[in-house]
Amino acid sequence: MQDKINQPFDVLIIGGGINGCGIARDAVGRGYSVLLCESNDLGGGTSSASTKLIHGGLRYLEHYKFRLVREALKEREVLWRMAPHIVWPLRFVLPHHKGLRPQWLLRLGLFFYDHLGGRKLLPASKRVNLTDGPEGAPLKNDYSTGFEYSDCWVEDSRFVVLNAMDAAERGADIRTRTAAVSAKWVDGLWQVGLQDKTTGETENVSARLIVNAAGPWVDEVLKTVFGKNDASNVRLVRGSHIVVAKKFEHEKCYIFQNADDRIIFAIPYEQDYTLIGTTDVEHGAIDGKPQITAEEISYLCEMASAYFNEPVQEQDVVWTYSGVRPLYDDGASAAQEATRDYVLRKDPASGAGTLIDVFGGKITTYRKLAEAMMEEIESSIGKKGKAWTENSTLPGGDFAISDRDGLAEQIVSDYPFIEPGHASRLVRAYGTRALQILADCNSIDDLGKRFAVNLYQREVDYLESCEWARSAEDVLFRRSKLGIKASKSEVEALQRYFDEREV
Repeated sequence: MQDKINQPFDVLIIGGGINGCGIARDAVGRGYSVLLCESNDLGGGTSSASTKLIHGGLRYLEHYKFRLVREALKEREVLWRMAPHIVWPLRFVLPHHKGLRPQWLLRLGLFFYDHLGGRKLLPASKRVNLTDGPEGAPLKNDYSTGFEYSDCWVEDSRFVVLNAMDAAERGADIRTRTAAVSAKWVDGLWQVGLQDKTTGETENVSARLIVNAAGPWVDEVLKTVFGKNDASNVRLVRGSHIVVAKKFEHEKCYIFQNADDRIIFAIPYEQDYTLIGTTDVEHGAIDGKPQITAEEISYLCEMASAYFNEPVQEQDVVWTYSGVRPLYDDGASAAQEATRDYVLRKDPASGAGTLIDVFGGKITTYRKLAEAMMEEIESSIGKKGKAWTENSTLPGGDFAISDRDGLAEQIVSDYPFIEPGHASRLVRAYGTRALQILADCNSIDDLGKRFAVNLYQREVDYLESCEWARSAEDVLFRRSKLGIKASKSEVEALQRYFDEREV
């Protein structure tokens, strides 16, 4: 192992999901020196496999999780203002199922939902007549009454990357494809062995404190890096989704109840599709990329078909994805009952050094988790700056929440060779940073080679240089979802582009 003589980092973070990147951003913004290592791509695990919602969790009210719901509800508008290019409001339609929860209970739950979180910008809930109007058109006649309320949508993978970008621009050392392989407390500092997964090269770095934010691999890190062979703290639950051709024309989302006390969402997705999910299935040891099972596909199709006039059939599925949620093991009997709250724990068996583990959590409350982590860090190694993220913006989000369409129109005006749909996609991904991608372009030829749909070389190069993209999958299925429409040959051509640049 090659040693490098450097000043010790204040905080070393293991894990480049939303929690790890959020903690890195908050910490470096307060003046701590930060290194984050992620063994694969940013958001390559759970954080890119969510249902893409910033939401309070309406069903959590039934489990009396009022603090969790209140905190999440308050965060919706904070995150919307922080990143209006990748977070936007979404109206949810909840059809009343006569055999399940009574209408009075739904109205009561939505009353709490409207008032528990200090809502200011999002519209309030209301009753809707499903026999008249676009919301009821795709549904069976059994559903005549419904309720409508507000939450938000988020491009989850991009959310992770933008937090990492902002952390890096503030001075954090963000290392992807880099694994922590060992950690020992020596002479008042952590000595951590890092391995570059691409080259195999290793080095030592030192840190005053370590945060284990490895998500589903948090126990694995405790075992392999810290030698805690008895680590068993998280309950792994797989959430799977299917994507089908668009089932309805309006831009609202459905929330469907089922007799098994589960709910699923049917969400407008990437203009031409409907996203349906999620499942909650116990998952064993993680061995490779999580995959949806035939039983999960059947479950989602059957549950959606109980509501839609036009059944959702397995042959309609054009894409699927699955993620493993590392829920803190609170002993709940059913996967859907396990807490979605986060738990931060100073590891009691780490010797003299401070190791803080992150268990559970959800994307909506990642910023509050980071603030809670700052309190733990301050108590361990001393306070530096103050809390600052609540009124901040993420890269590209420096515009008013009402100006996203105007920004797309500005791009079409300034760059007339960019089609409106292309401009809209760029703004929804990059916000004002789209102008950086298009800078000095005078024609479509200046964008370089077209790889797929409206993805050009100029954008790919930006993703490689500014967003740590290193493969076709990074670009097509995390930084964007253009892979759903890309052909096999287009995916292979993009991968060759990356491979040739590494030679």
